[in-house]
Amino acid sequence: MRRAGSTFGRRLIIENNKNGAQRPAQGAPRGAQGSGGPRRNKKKKMTAGRVLGAIMRFIASCLCVCIILGSVAAVAVSLAGCSGSSGSATEKGADTQAPKAEAGAETGKEEDGGEKKEEAGASKDEKLIIYSPLTESMIDSMLAMFEEDTGIDAECLAMGTGDALKRIQTEADNPQADILWSGTIGTVKNKSEYFADYTTSNEDAFYDEYKNTEGNLTRFDTIPSVIMVNTDLIGDIKIEGYEDLLNPELKGKIAFADPAASSSSFEHLVNMLYAMGGGNPDNGWDYVKQFCAQLDGKLLGGSSAVYKGVADGEYTVGLTFEQGSAQYVGAGAPVKTVYMSEGVIFRGDGVYIIKGCPNESNAQKFVDWLTSKDVQEFMNNTQYRRTIRKDVEAGDAMVPMDQIKVIQDDETDTAAHKSEWLDEFKELFTE
Repeated sequence: MRRAGSTFGRRLIIENNKNGAQRPAQGAPRGAQGSGGPRRNKKKKMTAGRVLGAIMRFIASCLCVCIILGSVAAVAVSLAGCSGSSGSATEKGADTQAPKAEAGAETGKEEDGGEKKEEAGASKDEKLIIYSPLTESMIDSMLAMFEEDTGIDAECLAMGTGDALKRIQTEADNPQADILWSGTIGTVKNKSEYFADYTTSNEDAFYDEYKNTEGNLTRFDTIPSVIMVNTDLIGDIKIEGYEDLLNPELKGKIAFADPAASSSSFEHLVNMLYAMGGGNPDNGWDYVKQFCAQLDGKLLGGSSAVYKGVADGEYTVGLTFEQGSAQYVGAGAPVKTVYMSEGVIFRGDGVYIIKGCPNESNAQKFVDWLTSKDVQEFMNNTQYRRTIRKDVEAGDAMVPMDQIKVIQDDETDTAAHKSEWLDEFKELFTE
């Protein structure tokens, strides 16, 4: 993983480092920074002879310049005379005509001369600008495919979903990007006024619950909450769902991140409330209280710390997104993925066209490409992002959806109660 501020391949730009760190000035002379010590400036003693010599060299240089400029001027006059006597193609104009620009090329016309010229920069027909919170490896590998398949030059600015939404809102009068790629529907729905209506041609292949009923919120995959288990450490302890996490033998051995900092942990909190509350989140807090006691005062800082902690043997079990666990299963690590017997929420993840974007046609092509069968199969099998298409089977590291007890929450209600639920969790954890 490269540090913020570095480039990944030629497609990915990561948001600038927020810590204010400064890089050495570009073009700084050697020895200015990190040269192994200060340079020594050796001064030469100036004599009268050296001064006179310098003056003579300067006069000679000036004479050479004058001679060269005079020669150039003479040549220019000669050429002008030849042009005037013969009659140039530019002056005749009627005899010859420049080739017309190819279809789709962006051209402009000067009012005074009628001469055509290409607009600065690449044609809009060749560009696509994306904001995305996805991983660097996924962005780079998939955009390489997109460019090869479509010929469209795609550039991605990587940032968190919240930062991307703030940026899109700020740029609403003059959008600088075309696509927000990823961000759960529940997170983006409250900002849906900044996205354009579009229904992909692949919509009929989607499961009904992931269809774009809103008009401007296209799903491209789904990310269920799961329990990740280290098979070398679990022993004879049964893990089939949330209830099994209350086993006294697991106290202090459960990896869980702060839901205020981790989207996967917050989604697990929502999953707990609905699954253990029998569909009513208000009834799930008794379980959450018991679960907090099992954490034994340990709360991790982010999502990656959970699945890395389980894979490295620091924790016996962890609560994460399917992708976090499936990537280790696919790599042959001693882990397994458990889909909670009480029920699993499959959170839809979206791709959104920014309203008024500069390359709307290309944005629509990207949405169609991303949701196509071939691309969904690639993403499902190599990136461990579960498809929403009915005609694509789950990857080897995933259990088919029809073998999982799927439950749903009210996404609008969840978004409305997010701050309240986070405060309640914090209070229970710190008791």
